[in-house]
Amino acid sequence: MPALQDVADELDAVRRRTVPELEAIDEPGSLRTRGAESWSRKQVLGHLVDSALNNLHRFVRAQQADELVFPGYEQRSWVDAGGYADRPWRSIVSLWSELNAHVAHVVSRIPPERLATLCRIGDGPPVTLEFIARDYVKHLQHHLEQILDPGASLGKKYQALAEP
Repeated sequence: MPALQDVADELDAVRRRTVPELEAIDEPGSLRTRGAESWSRKQVLGHLVDSALNNLHRFVRAQQADELVFPGYEQRSWVDAGGYADRPWRSIVSLWSELNAHVAHVVSRIPPERLATLCRIGDGPPVTLEFIARDYVKHLQHHLEQILDPGASLGKKYQALAEP
């Protein structure tokens, strides 16, 4: 079994399990927020689209060098630039699902000898490519909880060393 097959399988299982739950949210429900200063469900899912794009780049590039420095991820700027509040909910769900199907595929193909590649994201401490892949799924699950259970307390499960 490839080194990160468990991560790829978990990511794909989360994706397949979650898509019907996301599709059950209607357009007005997708605009629901956790409070005045928080993102809507659309924007949180848009953030997960942006995270998939940023991490896909990391998963590919980190296989090509012994150590890499990636720019930080300005999540608010990305979500604003993506205009997710103005996109149809189903379109964002579809985009998120397809991107993560591909991320799972790419992660499943990372050679074992590349897992220890050191990566620095912005000003964060160096972490391994394996850490980034495993943390990606935790990050994804954290934000899916916010979307599917918007009344839950913020940050109840997720504490990452580096924001994916």
